[in-house]
Amino acid sequence: MNLNTTPSRTLDNLLRSRLVAALTAPHGVDRYLDWLAPERVTDEMRSRVLARRMETADCVTLTLAVPRGWRGHSAGQHLTVSVELDGRRQTRCFSIASADNSRNGELEITVKAQPDGQVSRFLVDAARPGTTVVLSDASGAFRLPDIRPAGVLLISGGSGITPVMSMLRSLVNEGYEGEIRLLHYARSSEDLIFADELDELTQQHSNLTVYRAFTSDDAVDGELHGRFKPAHLQDFGPAHNDWPAFACGPQPLIEALQSYWSAQAAGSRLDFEYFQPPRAAAADGQSVLQFVRSQVTADDDGRSLLDQAEAAGLKPAYGCRMGICRSCTCRKTSGRVRNLLTGRISQDGAEDIQPCITAPASDVSVEL
Repeated sequence: MNLNTTPSRTLDNLLRSRLVAALTAPHGVDRYLDWLAPERVTDEMRSRVLARRMETADCVTLTLAVPRGWRGHSAGQHLTVSVELDGRRQTRCFSIASADNSRNGELEITVKAQPDGQVSRFLVDAARPGTTVVLSDASGAFRLPDIRPAGVLLISGGSGITPVMSMLRSLVNEGYEGEIRLLHYARSSEDLIFADELDELTQQHSNLTVYRAFTSDDAVDGELHGRFKPAHLQDFGPAHNDWPAFACGPQPLIEALQSYWSAQAAGSRLDFEYFQPPRAAAADGQSVLQFVRSQVTADDDGRSLLDQAEAAGLKPAYGCRMGICRSCTCRKTSGRVRNLLTGRISQDGAEDIQPCITAPASDVSVEL
């Protein structure tokens, strides 16, 4: 007899046994668990909301129970959250806000409601303690290096502060002694996510400097004003030029940072992640899209292949719509496409693409 076997593990083993499979046939045990104890469904990582905290009028932090099988995360990574809405499962990608290596059985996501975002609106408006959600494993290359540098520069805009906050919390929790500089852009103080915590962390840690830049014309507070300009980094001193920088925010902010880093030929690297759907490209008015599996043809209108597929009546899989989660990845069989984030144009021929951040650059055929 194994004295180290916990009651929870014993129950899990029982639920996966042949006896239970036979007793619950033909539906399977998960059908009944979905009614009685949804967090114990065996083929999914089900979690439940433990607490909620409003950060701004349209942004909420949800504390979630770490599900069985969770592999943990590195600061800066994301996961997908699935919920049932009107009888249909909807999945979206969200960054993890909590520090890595959480040991209290909890993790946090911070969600800003999007005007047309069904999942984000549900999580902000309706998710309450006890609400069940389905999570994926964490993924993503936007993360702190395993070997910590002498200093770290963090830059964020709007809700792009979420993965950056995970990095900041992780550094603080591990007792990081290097310099940390955070430059955050928000429309106004009312739109500032994590406002109170940033104040507390700044007071508690002498190696942390936080600058808030408010972009609204009528904003009167904040250390800086307006959208990114090189002068915003000057007060950080020359040392930051040698530190790795991690930036997350809307496309205009990231593009401005890329231009600055390129012009300065900075010795440090800039790691970045976009936090909103990419802007559409200008259509040439001549390209034709062929959705092979659906046998549907459409004229290119400049939007992403995902948007155009949906406009044509298709229902392709997707998650973040920002090129992060790769849930929408499909096969391009012919033609050239443009990456809406980088501007890079592909070669002709077959390759895997992410239709949420890809637009036609010629006649294109895709397996959708």
